Amino acid sequence: MSSASKKRKFGDVVAPTKYYAVRAGHKPGVYSNWAECQANITGFKGASCKISGTPSKPLGDKFYGVAVGRVPGVYEDWAVAAEQIKDVKGPKYKKFSTREEAEEFVRTGGKSSGTLASQPTKKVKTSQSSSTDRTVHVYTDGSSRGNGKKGALAGVGVYFGDGDSRNVSEALKGEAQTNQRAELTAIQRALEIVPRDRDIHIYTDSNYSINCSTVWYVNWKKNNWTTAQHEPVMNKDLILAIRALIDERDAKGSKTHMEWVKGHDKNPGNEAADKLAVTGSMARRS
Repeated sequence: MSSASKKRKFGDVVAPTKYYAVRAGHKPGVYSNWAECQANITGFKGASCKISGTPSKPLGDKFYGVAVGRVPGVYEDWAVAAEQIKDVKGPKYKKFSTREEAEEFVRTGGKSSGTLASQPTKKVKTSQSSSTDRTVHVYTDGSSRGNGKKGALAGVGVYFGDGDSRNVSEALKGEAQTNQRAELTAIQRALEIVPRDRDIHIYTDSNYSINCSTVWYVNWKKNNWTTAQHEPVMNKDLILAIRALIDERDAKGSKTHMEWVKGHDKNPGNEAADKLAVTGSMARRS
């Protein structure tokens, strides 16, 4: 089967229009205008952006697990996932209706059927039963003014709700003031704040952070924290901290779920977290 026919079998595409697919950038994803695309690739080493007249953003909840490709992981946009398997010999990828199934597919190198009996994620999102009452929903975001440049200043945003005392807006600590570190730190702060015996549902617009924390770390750990290119894993300290917090929750029988949301798409929770992060980036450093 040709690569073109493989792509078509995923189906359900929207009407043609120009779009910008950022495969490598501050926030990989598909954008409808050049300004957003440019903002996500400016100052990013090895940035990659593809301009096309035929979008491939599928309708509905779809997750694309890429087990063998340029950058294995879980993607929610076919245009970005397709870039990971383009020109790759023997790629392994599959479409799933839940992120958990896609993550399992990637973890097992494409051997999993994608069925997880112990991950009732959809029920958590839709059921009004007591199981949802113990789930804390939180939005996280990171912001870095001048990301990738000398003198950059980053901030962390964690949003539980309007006027919630648990909301976080603070400057990113440390010398490396990058957007990725801010995104990961926001997730870490959310996990620290929510009691370990409560389920947590984290919404973030960073696919990088989700994949680091749920998929990529498995092979990195096996390979002594080196990438497939034999380079040290960036942000290892934050990834380890996040994994330790997730493991604590697992030990108590609590569930940790991370869901990607499109940034700058009029999502109230995401916009609120972004504002907190931007404000944090302007906070005075001690």
